[in-house]
Amino acid sequence: MLAQAHGEPQNPGSFRKLSCGCVRKLSARKAKKKKGVFWGIEVAETLRWRGWELGKEMIKHLILKNVHEKTQKLSYRCPSTRFFFTVFPQPITLSPGMSLTLPIVFRPTEKKEYEDSVCFKKAEGEFSVTLRATLPRPCLSFPAAVQLPICAVHNVTETTFPVRNIGDLVTVFAWETPSPFYMIPDCGMLNPGAECMVKVVFQPKVAAVYDVAATCWFGGEEKQRRTIQLKALAKYPYLRVSVTEEECEGVQAGKFRDVLCFGSVPVGTTVEKCVEIFNMSVVDAPCRIERAKDPLVRDHVFSCDVSHGVVPAKGKLVLCIRFQPQTVGEHSTDYFTIISAGSLLQTVLKVVGSCKGPLVSLHQYSVDFDWINLGESLMQTLKISNISDVPAYYQFDIDGRGSVFSLDRPCGVLEGTTTLVLKVTFRPIHPISYHRRVVCLVHHQEPMYVDFFGTCHSDIAKPAILQARHLSWYRTNMVRGLTFYPPDILSVMLKDGKLQMDEKGALMLPPEIPQDKPPKEYFEANSMTEYFYDGVSSDLALFPPHVSVSPREYDFGCCVPLHKVEPLPLCVTNHTKGKITVAWTPSHGSAFQVSPEICDIPPLKSSAFRVLFQPTQLNSLYAAELEGFAFYKVLRHYSNIEEDATICPSWCLTVRLRAHTYEAEREHFIPQYILDVPKVFPPAAPNTDTYCSMLLLNTGTSLITFSVNQAACPSVLVKPCSGHIIPGGHQIFFLSTHPVNTISQQHVLPLQLNSYPGYTKEIALRSCGESLLLLLEGDGNLYFKPAYIGTSSTRMYTIKNCTRLPMVFTWKIHQSDSKILSVSPTAGILQPYEAMAQAWTFTPDKETKYLLRAMVFVRRKSPDPVSPKSVGYALRIVGEGVLGAIRAQKEHLDLGNVLVGDLQSCSVVLLNDGICSLKYILSVEQQITGPCDPEEVRSDPLALELEQSRGMIPARSKAFVRITVRPARRLHYTWSIKYAICTPTATDLASTKEEQQPLCCIVATGVYPTFCIADACSAGSASGLSKLHLWRLFSLDTLNEYLERDLTPSELTYRVPTRHSTCLIPPVYTPHLLDFNFGAAPIGSEPTLVMLLLANKGVVPVEWAFLFPSDQKMDVEHWAEDAEFSPHELHQMRIQDNQLFSVSPKSGKLLPGQEESVQLSHRHDFIGTDHLPVLLKVSYGHEILLNFSGVTVEQDQRYIHFASTKHFFTPIAIGTSHPPTQLYELYNGGSMPVMFEVQLDNIMRIQEENFQHPVFACLTPRGEIPPGTTGHIEWIFSPLEARMYLVDVPIHILGGESTLITFQGVGYDLNTVGDTATSSEVFSPSVFPGSTKLTVPGQAATLSHHRICLGNIPDCTKASRLVFLNNISESKAVVFAWQISTCKDKRVLQIAPESGLVQPRESIPCFITLQPSGSASFYSIDLVCEVYIQESLVQYERDLQEWEGAKEQQAVEFTITEKDLGTKKKPKSPAGVTTKYLPFLSLQQTLPPIQNHPMPNLPAGHFQRRLLLDKEASRVWVKPEPPKPILLHLGVTARSYSIEDFYSNFTSEFPKYFLSRDWPLESKFVDGSRDRNRMDMDPKWLSLAAASKQELQTVTDILTGVIRGLLENTQFHDAVRRSLDEPIPYFSQFRCEESAELRDRRQCSTVPSRVSASPDLYPEKDGERKETRQETSPNNDLLESWEKMSEILHHEQLREQKMMSRQPAFGNLVELLLENTLQNILIEASRGEVVLTARPRVIALPPSPSR
Repeated sequence: MLAQAHGEPQNPGSFRKLSCGCVRKLSARKAKKKKGVFWGIEVAETLRWRGWELGKEMIKHLILKNVHEKTQKLSYRCPSTRFFFTVFPQPITLSPGMSLTLPIVFRPTEKKEYEDSVCFKKAEGEFSVTLRATLPRPCLSFPAAVQLPICAVHNVTETTFPVRNIGDLVTVFAWETPSPFYMIPDCGMLNPGAECMVKVVFQPKVAAVYDVAATCWFGGEEKQRRTIQLKALAKYPYLRVSVTEEECEGVQAGKFRDVLCFGSVPVGTTVEKCVEIFNMSVVDAPCRIERAKDPLVRDHVFSCDVSHGVVPAKGKLVLCIRFQPQTVGEHSTDYFTIISAGSLLQTVLKVVGSCKGPLVSLHQYSVDFDWINLGESLMQTLKISNISDVPAYYQFDIDGRGSVFSLDRPCGVLEGTTTLVLKVTFRPIHPISYHRRVVCLVHHQEPMYVDFFGTCHSDIAKPAILQARHLSWYRTNMVRGLTFYPPDILSVMLKDGKLQMDEKGALMLPPEIPQDKPPKEYFEANSMTEYFYDGVSSDLALFPPHVSVSPREYDFGCCVPLHKVEPLPLCVTNHTKGKITVAWTPSHGSAFQVSPEICDIPPLKSSAFRVLFQPTQLNSLYAAELEGFAFYKVLRHYSNIEEDATICPSWCLTVRLRAHTYEAEREHFIPQYILDVPKVFPPAAPNTDTYCSMLLLNTGTSLITFSVNQAACPSVLVKPCSGHIIPGGHQIFFLSTHPVNTISQQHVLPLQLNSYPGYTKEIALRSCGESLLLLLEGDGNLYFKPAYIGTSSTRMYTIKNCTRLPMVFTWKIHQSDSKILSVSPTAGILQPYEAMAQAWTFTPDKETKYLLRAMVFVRRKSPDPVSPKSVGYALRIVGEGVLGAIRAQKEHLDLGNVLVGDLQSCSVVLLNDGICSLKYILSVEQQITGPCDPEEVRSDPLALELEQSRGMIPARSKAFVRITVRPARRLHYTWSIKYAICTPTATDLASTKEEQQPLCCIVATGVYPTFCIADACSAGSASGLSKLHLWRLFSLDTLNEYLERDLTPSELTYRVPTRHSTCLIPPVYTPHLLDFNFGAAPIGSEPTLVMLLLANKGVVPVEWAFLFPSDQKMDVEHWAEDAEFSPHELHQMRIQDNQLFSVSPKSGKLLPGQEESVQLSHRHDFIGTDHLPVLLKVSYGHEILLNFSGVTVEQDQRYIHFASTKHFFTPIAIGTSHPPTQLYELYNGGSMPVMFEVQLDNIMRIQEENFQHPVFACLTPRGEIPPGTTGHIEWIFSPLEARMYLVDVPIHILGGESTLITFQGVGYDLNTVGDTATSSEVFSPSVFPGSTKLTVPGQAATLSHHRICLGNIPDCTKASRLVFLNNISESKAVVFAWQISTCKDKRVLQIAPESGLVQPRESIPCFITLQPSGSASFYSIDLVCEVYIQESLVQYERDLQEWEGAKEQQAVEFTITEKDLGTKKKPKSPAGVTTKYLPFLSLQQTLPPIQNHPMPNLPAGHFQRRLLLDKEASRVWVKPEPPKPILLHLGVTARSYSIEDFYSNFTSEFPKYFLSRDWPLESKFVDGSRDRNRMDMDPKWLSLAAASKQELQTVTDILTGVIRGLLENTQFHDAVRRSLDEPIPYFSQFRCEESAELRDRRQCSTVPSRVSASPDLYPEKDGERKETRQETSPNNDLLESWEKMSEILHHEQLREQKMMSRQPAFGNLVELLLENTLQNILIEASRGEVVLTARPRVIALPPSPSR
């Protein structure tokens, strides 16, 4: 081990202190040997020997290097063991940078481990290098603990740590790892010094804190183990989906939602939107994205490339979803589920979108060219518009090169929201009427038809002009089957009446019966139906054809050589009943020609034409459309038409032709194209047609021909089947299929391009009939939880449309179940693949189990008025109606005490033990009890508030109802909480009142935080105040009364101490005001200290504070202060700035039962009266304004402090024969004695008004009060009537001011009032224990009681109480002496012992005995116990003796100076200084001290010191001052009655008192002239009364001089002490029996007449003796006489005993004996010698031997 080293390195920046105290340099590179630097010497800390063998020596070298800049000197000690040794020690000196190699030899003797050290010593200290030889052993090193990253449940986190083989052997290790951890690798082998990294993988299944130990087993034969702590934390992930880009229906933007709306998306385009997956947890959350599984296979228009991902902690994952719609007008819905790892959380994302296509319309659906001449042309415009924003591909299906009608842009792209104006040109070839219905094909839209018609006139032929009304009439006539007749026949029939004309002008057959059906009308057919049902592409046709041509399409194929092309025969068939003419439109420059060009065809006949193909170029493609018009021949001239309604337009015939001239070895042109074709046909119901469009764009520069092999896929109709596309143009195809079932069918259409099989594109499409498939959740079963009868239970039930078509659903519930079961919504539309959640409500009406059935019917959404076919699905509903009840976990809840105005909260636990959920409503009834008016509290608002009065409790669960109680009164509150079960018919309190059930009862008691003043004491200048006077000065009884009252609302304006005022004098919010009067004291005296004991007698903690005006004022800026102050404000500022009043502590907190003392002080620094309003604030309680007031007077001012100018006498019953004496207290607050005199003029006036009856009698009209003490004026109040008496009495202060005091007294009639008046006005006997907590600084002793109330006592009795004086000091003994203020109190009150010594922690019992003086009186005696520390008295006595010795020495020594030669003044002796003798110096009772101070307020020695300082006689020794006592006040109060009054008022109490018969009864008058007769009759009193004032002054001066001389005579003092110490002489113990008898007789003679005694007792006794002597004179009767004599003596003895027990002396003796006995028992009990509370023991004596 390294030794303790002291000192500091010189370069602290490159060193670092270690815990061992040395300094070690940090190596820059990782070395094998760990080196340290010790005071500039670099050396290895440890030398190790490994791989050693027995019997061989191994040497290692220890290198010491000086890394300091100075030369180092050091020495070393060899290793202590014999196994390590080195060269003999010698001093080493190392220059800077030099090294020294010290060889250490290791020589082992046995195979064990060795350890030693080499110690090096320098001037700075010592350090050592450890030498250690180890045995080869396996040892692995890895960290003690590994902390893994926080991980989500079912996720994986990992970390690595190194495992190093620090042993000497090859080690195999294996890990034992508890779940959910595992190691990679879990086993392995390490060579010595090798290291491998081990990976810890953490894969939790439960969220928890993991702290487990993994064990590593390693070693060879003896396996060793070592553990590593694996610590990790697993948490559940929480994922939320947020779509915040744009608003969706019913969802507000910016909030979390799980619906992604794509809106309307153009067909064929792809829109991508992003969804944010937020991870609200603190762990990375892996998740996977799955699509909702559907029972049918479908193409998904929504796609998402992400299937797995990890959402970072507190982060987000952006999920991109693409929408690529294919079918215009289709609403798409899909569902993606975001599943967290372990499938703990599944969040469903709904994606919706719709597909929009172009909306192309023609501004007119017919173009009328009217008529033109042959050879002319006419151009008209046709507007085509796209009101959608989706571009539209359009194509008019007409070949303008071979038609009389041509468009300038027959195909093209119409951009969104644009209008295109097309030019239509009419170039007639033949003078006939032309009409061609041209279809306009639009990709992703149904085709549109437009009618082109016009008439051509020549010079010869002038056919009738074809107009728009003719087309309308024609279509109507065609519906009615009349167009197959030529116009001439129709005209004849019209003339013959076989035809009629309707109101529109169309022809119709006349009805055979007037009630027959009306004639048929033409309705515009669906354009897609019209397009496909032409009778050519399809076998079906809307109307039978009038003229047909065959074939409609023809492919000449390969026409090589060019001149050998065979013509194509055309067959035109006339299906009408009139002769028609067919005229083909020649196409100049075309390779295809028709021959003949014009030909007539008879009715119902056919005619043959030839199509000639004349190619002009090899290796070319040819394609064209031949156009011909067929019309009734009769229409060639307008003259042939008699009726305009019979005109029939021509029919257009078209033939599509194509051919090529490619030679066999030549390759056809490669077509360049774009094909836009859907993969799936739009959804359709079975056995209905479904259509889709296909677009083929020619992007090359050559013509493209196409043909579809219709025979290869007969299930799909394609139109057009063949044709050509010019370069840059496009062809729009329409495909139609007719699915017959719901099985998906694959269609493959071969599209051959450029007449070359190699250029065949196979188009794959699927179609499927969509059935009415509805998926019901839960296989069509809906289970409701049991429900309370009459209540409703709601469940969400999901239905899903599993088809690609929207469907309409409707629920049907049986009429009998409609009151029990309902669903919302009952009907609606389900979009494709949309799931809808519906609310089912189950309301049982009886207690039973229900099995119900409901049907849902679904049908296709169809505009047809005929109701389409619907499919029904059944839903099985299971429910149960039960009864239940709620109970409270605690039926009675006691909240205890709650502050009034404050609130207290708790939770009521409601239990539902049933199997159904219950909805409840709570009601509260309040009852207030206590001392209050029931009518007043009945209207109080409810003091209990329910957080929620309604709620629902699930089955077998509990609910917490938070209640808040806020009592408003200090009373007892009882709240009865009732509940009722909510039903649809009873939803409020009024409707459920009859069904309410009791739930629980909550009780609380409103309390105020209040305290009381338990005790008070004074010190400082107020130490002379009695307890009662102090309580009156501070109005403490009134304060306690205020604190017990109820709070007023204004007091709670500020519940806690608050700075709320902006002015210096804060506003008052309390009606409670009282005075704290600190009394008066002269200026410069010590402060008036008053200690108040605050006691919390309540049950709640109390926080209180004394707030000075400055404590209530808010801190405002200086500029906001008012610069002008009122005199009152300046007065308060002076008091607060000088801290004349102070409270310590100013605030505090009292727990229940706790007490705390508060010190109030008033400093007497300024003369005058100080007033300061102080607010006593109890937090959440009372607020009382205390007016602090104190008076400071001048030193020589005579001043009496009157606490009040009114005094109330105790009420006295009228007719009282002996009214009691009452006291009025006067406190001398100055430093001078005060003489007072009561002016009796008003008293005499009251006496005259009351028939000379002294209602008020003042017994002490004048007197003197020493400074700092309290004087009494005795009064007698004797009312004549039952009313209030009032008198204003001036009290004059000699040398001071006079004060007018109002005395009030009430007389009452005892018969009217009763006994309650007496008992209510008088205290019951009680004691008031003192508190040890209420002590002034330096107080060493306390009294067990601070007040004793003896109650009502009769005269001539004694009442005693026991008080303990406790020495609370730990180490100092105290000396005490009781002082009684007045001589009258000394006569009636005795204290035993009056003085004594109390050891530390000891208690002395003191007996207080009150013996009334024989007159009724109120007693209020203030006993003062002066307590001194014994050490201070001993020190004072020692100092006093030294001072007296010095004084005697100064009496005989004198110094003559030159200054004294001329003076003739008589020198004053220091003996003239008053000496105060303390009665405790010898700890014995001595004479009371006689004091005559020139300055009464100055302590002893102070005056002399000032005198000597004035004379500059500093060599004179100042007399020591006696220590100041600690004054303990004990108040004794009682009321004494005359025996007659006491017996009449307190009859039951009379036997409890012992009447002492020592004193004769004294008569007393109402005016207090007690003993007046005795004073008048005694000659001594008469002479004293007759003396003049000068004589009285002379006698007083003589007696004063005699007494002062005796006090100063030390020989007299010694004689008195010796006489007291003399032993009692022996002869005084003897006395004569006769004298004792005579004394007894005299005593018996003084017994009052009411004591039954025999006055002739002794004469009879003497007579009997004489008679006995005479009877016993004969000798023979001696025995009988002696027997009679003994019997007489026995009776005489009994008689004497009876007489003796009746003597007053005997009764007094017994009473005194019992009193002393009880006092002795109490003293022994106080000392622990007797245990008064011990159980009595019964001692069983052994049986008597006689028995």
